[in-house]
Amino acid sequence: MEVGFLGLGIMGKAMSMNLLKNGFKVTVWNRTLSKCNELVEFGASIGETPAQVVKKCKLTIAMLSDPAAALSVVFDKDGVLEQTGSGKGYIDMSTVDPETSSKISQAITSKGGAFLEAPVSGSKQPAETGQLVILAAGDKGLYEESIPAFDVLGKKSFFLGQVGNGAKMKLVINMIMGSMMNAFSEGLVLSERSGLNPHDLLDVLDLGAIANPMFKGKGPSMLKSNHSPAFPLKHQQKDMRLALALGDENAVSMPVAAAANESFKKARSMGLGDLDFSAVHEILKMTKD
Repeated sequence: MEVGFLGLGIMGKAMSMNLLKNGFKVTVWNRTLSKCNELVEFGASIGETPAQVVKKCKLTIAMLSDPAAALSVVFDKDGVLEQTGSGKGYIDMSTVDPETSSKISQAITSKGGAFLEAPVSGSKQPAETGQLVILAAGDKGLYEESIPAFDVLGKKSFFLGQVGNGAKMKLVINMIMGSMMNAFSEGLVLSERSGLNPHDLLDVLDLGAIANPMFKGKGPSMLKSNHSPAFPLKHQQKDMRLALALGDENAVSMPVAAAANESFKKARSMGLGDLDFSAVHEILKMTKD
């Protein structure tokens, strides 16, 4: 199977590499084409525009930074829509709001193509090791056709029904994750300020009911102020904002998520947006009596 891949950021590059290493033919595109070069060394071909990629490939995957980028790649000149038609499948794995996903779906299907939204739960390391969780919704036939690729990219795939459900599930997950990161950061700072050894806190947490991979994986690096980006803070804040909008739409009170969003916004205003989302810890460390 030849697969097109649009967007070679932290996630897209790792996912494209996994497909190549598992025997897929892959044609890649990125707004900055030089980012394709490393993948070419592993056998990828380059498409100079999204339209070229779609023309060449029966199945095209996109992994883009935000709703604006997802819409641009589809609707702009030389975009996906120009070559979409019968027999073409388009899978958007970006994290976007349900409205964006629905708009893209309507455009693709109106030209005879098949559409699937499939945002993923997981960051850089799971993307590199093929351990993502894929949250798909839309065309069931395209989902079943894409299982061989999904089995390479992820450890589990879910089909969640109509377009919009995948986007909603991803926003709920990232809202919970962002809220947890804020509480975790507060706990680390509180333990240290009150005279405890924060490394002891990590050990105790890992043995209790709230043990989880995020605390275990991020905690030691956070204590060293090492926030090498696996999932950039600016993207986490974008997802918090979109989740809060989903809450507004459904009349759900979300005070914890709203407070967490304010912390991420403050961190972005301090120039921490390109660091890992764990860098929200830094603004708490700066807080003094």
